[in-house]
Amino acid sequence: MEISKLGEFGLIDRLTSDLSPVNSSTVAGVGDDAAVIDSGDHETLVTTDLLLEGVHFDIRYVPLKHLGYKSAIVNFSDIYAMGGTPKQFLVSLGVSSRFTVEHIEELYSGIRLACQIYGVDLVGGDTSASVTGLIISGTCIGEVEKGKAVKRSGAKPTDLICVSGDLGAAYMGLQLLERENRVAAESGADFQPDFAGKEYIIERQLKPEARKDIIELLKQHGVTPTAMMDVSDGLSSELLHICKTSKVGCRVYEDRIPIDFQTAMMAEEFNMNLVTAALNGGEDYELLFTVPLVEKEKIDAMPGVTMIGYVTEESLGAMLVTRDGADIPIVAQGWNSLAANE
Repeated sequence: MEISKLGEFGLIDRLTSDLSPVNSSTVAGVGDDAAVIDSGDHETLVTTDLLLEGVHFDIRYVPLKHLGYKSAIVNFSDIYAMGGTPKQFLVSLGVSSRFTVEHIEELYSGIRLACQIYGVDLVGGDTSASVTGLIISGTCIGEVEKGKAVKRSGAKPTDLICVSGDLGAAYMGLQLLERENRVAAESGADFQPDFAGKEYIIERQLKPEARKDIIELLKQHGVTPTAMMDVSDGLSSELLHICKTSKVGCRVYEDRIPIDFQTAMMAEEFNMNLVTAALNGGEDYELLFTVPLVEKEKIDAMPGVTMIGYVTEESLGAMLVTRDGADIPIVAQGWNSLAANE
């Protein structure tokens, strides 16, 4: 069987479905944004992300400092998605011979900046030669109060479905960068891309941020999500993950999905369906979470948080309610690196 037939998450399920912890300290293993380990008076969160040149990034238009920053942020985001706080970060690099010491220093400057801003200690890693380009493997260790880790499995029927920020911007930023890169290759060295008025979507792709502020806001309002994860592979994929793990369905309203003006304008310029881009684009690193219906007033008072739907019984499936009131099944069409070359 070709791996692409299963895709990333299908492969993970196949490899790990029969795993059973042998250590009592393992609270939660495969299946969430981070593993949860009992550390006595608190729980330790551990997550890891792999970024491969040519699969996850293209250094022809991704500055190395931005890439280093992003490689840390994607890990921090997983910790926040569990309701925790990132504390330590380790990064391992596979480096091909075309990179100089100065290149790696530039990459590390981005990693160090992210750690400085988010209060995370850079504590180690590994370095090796690579024959396939640049490889970045990050591991983040975080903390959460005992019993307070938010998993994907806690959503209940009638819970509200909420998302932070806006969606689709990073994807449209990627489309713009790839287009300008192609034009530059055809036009020669004198070509200068014009990103005026499109700075927001470019930044969302090159320099995303982890939503530490939303976690702090939820705590300030005394709201504990019943389920949560970050939007890394696309809203559609993440909704289905929560539905599958929680054994529920959902109804999400098309006209409630938050989309920035620059994202909308870029989608129009590319003649793309805007909602499709917002549902399936990925790399937004916003937080998707569910909360009990009784918390509605608190959610209404939170800036930067939008209610996009509600949780239903599993038998009703995962549905997108269009602007004209039609129900369309939500299909996972988000980013899947192992199926990308199908």
